[in-house]
Amino acid sequence: MLLLEIVKFVFFSIAIVLISKYILVKVLRDLGEALELEATSIGNISGIATSMPELLTVCFSAFVGLMESSVYNILSSNIINFIQYLFSIFLNKNHKRLKNKAIIIDLVLVLVTIIIPILMIIFKITSNIRIVPLFIILLIYFYYLNIQAHKKYLSKEDEELKERLNRDNIIKKRKFKKIFKYTIYLILVGITLYIVGNLLSTVLTNLCNIFGVSEMILGILLGFITSIPELITFFEAQKYYVLDRNAELGVIEATNNLLTSNLFNIFVIQSLGIIIFSIVT
Repeated sequence: MLLLEIVKFVFFSIAIVLISKYILVKVLRDLGEALELEATSIGNISGIATSMPELLTVCFSAFVGLMESSVYNILSSNIINFIQYLFSIFLNKNHKRLKNKAIIIDLVLVLVTIIIPILMIIFKITSNIRIVPLFIILLIYFYYLNIQAHKKYLSKEDEELKERLNRDNIIKKRKFKKIFKYTIYLILVGITLYIVGNLLSTVLTNLCNIFGVSEMILGILLGFITSIPELITFFEAQKYYVLDRNAELGVIEATNNLLTSNLFNIFVIQSLGIIIFSIVT
């Protein structure tokens, strides 16, 4: 019986990752390109998209009362995201581009998103709803720092990207049918992920309440599994812009992907988990 629940846990977790990787991330990238968004914006969209597995696992964990596992999920996800990002940068030989001050500032903010859940665990405030307003303020402030850093230290790269988009616009007009199609795809993917996430929450409840599996272990395992989509998008971003002979933009997109994913994990998803847990309990 325990083995069956473990198999279900792995199956549903991987299903969320595969749907996010092969469908959700691709649709969002296509939608971003159809809307002619910049590298930073596409990175932000990818960051939110790749955090959908964490959103589902954390919210459903909180709904069944497993708040501790959700915090460990966020902590392990944010740490693994950062390690994967560095791995992709060095493997693509783009480490010299990390010297840009805007990217350094973004990476410092990423480290803060790792420190915060550690402090939450140490001080045992994983389910304290009073920290939700603070999280919202920090989210706004962090994005403000990100925007200001890019304006100051990456203005040249932003102008180059705008010129490339303008050249593309001469050749190809915006296709509203594609935008509508991708929007419908997003809705269908969201419904599918909700169904799979609901099944996963049932398995989590059984593993903890019936078989006594530690919430910390479950949270760490979920963190490993739900971080796989970020690894894919980090590599895809750098590979995509190499074709345009502008690796700098690939690093910018990957960095924004990392920052947005970690910010979304700790400040948005964790807040939702706390709110859900408070309502349920």
